[in-house]
Amino acid sequence: MLNFLTRPRLLAVFTLGLLGLYYYACWVEPFWLETTRHTILTNVKRPIKIAHLSDLHIRHFGELEQNVIDVLEVEKPDLIAISGDSTISRYGIPALREILSHFHAPNGVWVVKGNWENAVRIPHERKFFEELGIHFLLNEARAARDDLWVIGLDESMHGFPKVDESLKGVPSDVFRLALFHEPGIFNRLAGHINLGLAGHTHGGQIRLPFLPPLFLPQGCFGYVAGWYEDHQSRLYVSRGIGNSMLEARFLARPELAFITLHPNH
Repeated sequence: MLNFLTRPRLLAVFTLGLLGLYYYACWVEPFWLETTRHTILTNVKRPIKIAHLSDLHIRHFGELEQNVIDVLEVEKPDLIAISGDSTISRYGIPALREILSHFHAPNGVWVVKGNWENAVRIPHERKFFEELGIHFLLNEARAARDDLWVIGLDESMHGFPKVDESLKGVPSDVFRLALFHEPGIFNRLAGHINLGLAGHTHGGQIRLPFLPPLFLPQGCFGYVAGWYEDHQSRLYVSRGIGNSMLEARFLARPELAFITLHPNH
């Protein structure tokens, strides 16, 4: 009799637990934006606060997108860097335009392509970003300040990142900030930049405690999330904000990172 009563109860608890996890992964964590803050002492002349966004994967303008805007308005970064996968289909382009129209920073808003921009083309993409006052970089570099240049590379799944071409003309004595989508490109940049910002991984998106990611897309080369260093170059991999193939997150909350550079003298 005890076993007969216990098993249905255990099954009910187990089922409710699974439903709770499903609800959390699909309806709570994907919208629970985490703001992370980091500080680096480096060769800049004066402090600069960088907001790093990646993998917006805009489908429509909703609560999460408004939350991103609200955080940026409070934090007031000096520079906004977007490391690719801004949208996921042509249907999301009007919503992408809407959210980007709210992005402003004294030292500019900078964007590079992700694999989705190459798979689903934004018509006249350079003009699209320029009309919004955003610097679009495709294997090129420009000065954001006299002591900081932004280097932007194409993505590698459908595009052609050209490291030598991107670094051409960048002074040797400035801070070199590189934007690229797949973190694996860092292996070709280490030793040539000060800081790289990437995304693409979504932090694994669905994680189990104490285990490596169940899945990582092509081009990650073992980089998952957070800080890495090689040949005195640093890399920060964002967990991103939106989702691509699976509309769920577990133990990999969406992230908006702020990295402040301070003079080391």
